[in-house]
Amino acid sequence: MLRGTAALLLLIAGTRLSAQESGIPVGSKAPGAVVEALDGAPADLGALVAKGPTVIEFWATWCENCKALEPALLAAQKKYAGKVQFVGVSVSVNQSPELVKRYVAKHGLSGTQLYDRKGVAIDAYDVPATSFIVVINKAGKVVYTGLGGTQDLDAAIKKAL
Repeated sequence: MLRGTAALLLLIAGTRLSAQESGIPVGSKAPGAVVEALDGAPADLGALVAKGPTVIEFWATWCENCKALEPALLAAQKKYAGKVQFVGVSVSVNQSPELVKRYVAKHGLSGTQLYDRKGVAIDAYDVPATSFIVVINKAGKVVYTGLGGTQDLDAAIKKAL
């Protein structure tokens, strides 16, 4: 948990990282991690990923890069509905499940929304910062990682199909 929290603090401090410098390596098997649904119930990220192609975004309500990426993410959710599942993993830094619920409702985010209270998923995916995207194919392998508000999600998702 400390490693994941430290990585997020690097973003807050203004350090820019790229997905190639850190994050789960492309080609890796997507790890499982038990986090929380927004209602507090346990949620197994590994079980979700096992259901087929998945896009995971590690995000926060206060993240400017996440807000910049949001239109592309919403467009991808619409374009790939029924073909790819979308999972948002909200980090716990300066957030609560209630705050995340309000943000999700206000901004019309779809897909499964989770809350990583203890940094378990952050550590499992070696998340360098918020706005980190991981795309996983139906075999459970990571086919793309990216960071920042200007990612080509369409090209990334096509790698998983």
